Amino acid sequence: MRTSQKTPDTIATIGIDIGKNVFHLVGLDKGGAIVVRQKLSRGQLARRLANIPRCLIGMEACSGAHHIGRELVALGHAVRLIPAQYVKRFLKGHKNDYRDAEAIAEAVQRPTMHFVTIKTPDQMDLLALHRVRSRLVSQRTGVINQIRGFLIERGITVRQGPMPLRKALADILSCGAVSPRIVCLISDLAEDWRRLDDRIATVSAEIEALAGQDESCRRLMSVPGVGPIISSAVVAAIGNGAGFKQGRDFGAWLGLVPKQESTGDRTILGKISKRGNKYLRTLFVQAAHVVLARRPSAAMQRLWPWIEQASRRLHRNMLAIALANKLARIAWAVLARGRDYQPTITANAA
Repeated sequence: MRTSQKTPDTIATIGIDIGKNVFHLVGLDKGGAIVVRQKLSRGQLARRLANIPRCLIGMEACSGAHHIGRELVALGHAVRLIPAQYVKRFLKGHKNDYRDAEAIAEAVQRPTMHFVTIKTPDQMDLLALHRVRSRLVSQRTGVINQIRGFLIERGITVRQGPMPLRKALADILSCGAVSPRIVCLISDLAEDWRRLDDRIATVSAEIEALAGQDESCRRLMSVPGVGPIISSAVVAAIGNGAGFKQGRDFGAWLGLVPKQESTGDRTILGKISKRGNKYLRTLFVQAAHVVLARRPSAAMQRLWPWIEQASRRLHRNMLAIALANKLARIAWAVLARGRDYQPTITANAA
């Protein structure tokens, strides 16, 4: 439905509110006045924008935005994806799809706005593999916890960790301490556990194979504690790191920095913000714990003096978070500069 008949030449900025099948479009001229309001189907969107001279187009970074962004870039437009939480502050009045599109058009013009880099199809494929693996791991954890819950209700406890439970299951189910009905139920859950292990191993092997073929992933694996899973997850999420000006920004995006609530001359730092990519943040924290426990040779060269100095004033868990932040910043530098990890960190703790 067209609600304005202005010529396409007057359009300088377009905001698009994305839907599953219907898209709402608001176009602004150079002065910021609304000159176009349209509702288009998915098939009409590319055809309509192909007839408009090159302009700035903004969309929320939501499901399907990267695919549409690549299509519009191919048409010659400058496309920017905006995190949804940054668009909300530009919304005026009650919420509807046209006002959402207008808010996006306003937000995309801001010179200090943070944008999301459009992902390539290869990045999206790799990201899909990680999402499937994350779901399978979560399901496996749920199965293990359910087995433990059934056992503890009957007074049976097993040492922490999946391997002790797996080794103890055969003896528990054969000793007669639980009813035949529960034996059958736990046996089915154990079979689910084995199937999930097989699926996780298959997906992980595919991710590792892709990581071995990618030059950026191979460079990232030179960073202490970073293996195929973390390196491929980083590349899938941020590509070459061009979306961040510096490693500090990447660490903040992962939520590995303290949440700040400062005013006047008072600086108040709380717990870590936990914003951004939870999956990547978890992987980097796990990598930090691995470095602290195993002390790989790459970390012992220059990173370990920093760890020893920081350990004198930080709890082990806080040290792991600080190290995870440092590893994330190193990973960004490796991607952005296009070379392997070259340890140059001094002994002074940050």
